[in-house]
Amino acid sequence: MNDFVSVRPADAARWITVPTGDTSKYRRGVLGVATGSAQYPGAAVMGVDAAVHTGLGMVRYVGPDRATDFVLARRPEIVAGVGRVQAWLVGSGISAESLDALDEATRAGFTHASDDGVPVVVDAGAIPLVDLGPLAVLTPHAGELASLLGVSRDEVEGDPRGSALRAAERSGSVVLLKGADTHVVTPDGGVRLVASSATPWLAAAGAGDVLGGVLGALVAARAGTSAVGPEDLAHLAAAAAVVHGVAARRASRGGPFPMTSLIEQLPGVVRDLAVRGDADAD
Repeated sequence: MNDFVSVRPADAARWITVPTGDTSKYRRGVLGVATGSAQYPGAAVMGVDAAVHTGLGMVRYVGPDRATDFVLARRPEIVAGVGRVQAWLVGSGISAESLDALDEATRAGFTHASDDGVPVVVDAGAIPLVDLGPLAVLTPHAGELASLLGVSRDEVEGDPRGSALRAAERSGSVVLLKGADTHVVTPDGGVRLVASSATPWLAAAGAGDVLGGVLGALVAARAGTSAVGPEDLAHLAAAAAVVHGVAARRASRGGPFPMTSLIEQLPGVVRDLAVRGDADAD
């Protein structure tokens, strides 16, 4: 299966939504976020922080009290509670083993994400609790995709393209399979993309939480200006992988880095894509 199209920074640039003079915070896109847990509040902090740094009008956060406190301490401009949004990000920092112990606020966020009729970015932990469909983007790594397909991780890693295609067809959703090369496919297989902008130093805890925030922001910003379908979501997902990867390379400069450093690089990457139509690692 070699018919995947490579997505480079110049390709990702057209999926950056740039505000205009008459743009309000609501038209710039509002992202609802139901992530994190009492055990893993950092996932919520990183996802929200990444979304804000990528650029959108507002973030509404729904989650347990401990995670909410951390989110507001980091980003006081966040609005806590459910409200009107253009897209949802759900599931980061929530494991399949802890689903039965979820707090009411997080479950309410999942319900809204299922019922709002807007695009939803779904981390693998939330898959059992969110209605999937053509407006959902699943963001598993190889192990999570293996569980979804009922196969071994080795099988997914040996055939990431075929595995992503099967998962997209089975779920009826766009699939972004994380890895050294990030593969993105639509449910019908009509759009097949691969992004390879990252550095091996990005293989670290928190990277997926940050990617979710980047993708959620790009989707909400685009949905704030126009209708978004599965093909658009696939291109936005690939663009998010590129933005994430270039920011990681800038943070790394050939060595290790914390995820907060990656997040700090996001505005510059988005600026370069919006202004120059391209972005290199330096």
